[in-house]
Amino acid sequence: MTVAIVILMLAVLVLSGWRLLDHRADRKAMHELATSQPAQPPTFTAESVADLPEPAQRYFLYTIKPGTPLRSVARITMDGRFGMGNKDKPGYLDFTATQVLAVPSGFVWKMRARRGLMTLSGSDTHRWTRFWLMGLLPIARLGGDPDHTLSAFGRYVAEAVSWAPAALLPGPGITWEDLGPDRARVTLKHRDLSQSVDLTVAADGQPTQVCFERWSNANPEKQHRLQPFGAYLSGFRYFDGFRLPTHVEAGNHFATDEYFPFFVADVTAVEFPRKKKA
Repeated sequence: MTVAIVILMLAVLVLSGWRLLDHRADRKAMHELATSQPAQPPTFTAESVADLPEPAQRYFLYTIKPGTPLRSVARITMDGRFGMGNKDKPGYLDFTATQVLAVPSGFVWKMRARRGLMTLSGSDTHRWTRFWLMGLLPIARLGGDPDHTLSAFGRYVAEAVSWAPAALLPGPGITWEDLGPDRARVTLKHRDLSQSVDLTVAADGQPTQVCFERWSNANPEKQHRLQPFGAYLSGFRYFDGFRLPTHVEAGNHFATDEYFPFFVADVTAVEFPRKKKA
């Protein structure tokens, strides 16, 4: 056995061990978020949103059935397409993913994508972004800095509008503003972070789109700055008393000529983990 082969085998072992550590960190983070679910949440009533702007009232009355326990931590299973390119050359990969969403604490999105023989896997969270090519080559190791934290916060506050509406009910750190007959703005403040998200609703209260100014470097200059991000929502179904979208198309530069939906997802399940009583 040559020295080169020995070195190659050792490199593969080291990378495999590194990948396993990432898997372990993903599972631990998902478990911690899932166990933050309220053990005995109150149930939803129309009176609890009576003081909100009318479009926000419509939104909650559409998305939450009266009497539903207000569990705010969601586990979402999805598949779809993830674009690695731009509007002209999207470079879509087919993906499957599981996400735990626990606003305001954080989220973990664990995915696996494929195009032909090429595979991409890893996770995106409020603490890190880690992606691997072919399960062995680390191609992205981001996080642990203010830019990542602020960008991630924008993402998971906006996703709460879609999949965890109970997390945005009136309470500490949450304010709602009226933007017009069919639009409202929710602002969530958590520690030193603040994010506003604009919501558009139909006449029956169904949310049709969300948009917000996201801290991002997804621009030609690769410089972090506030820029529009948004999503179109459709395919609503009931999950444990919550009526939620099962089709989402989202992307940077929302409502501009540069917009393209790099994230196109179909949700197959939304669960609200039960916290065991002490």
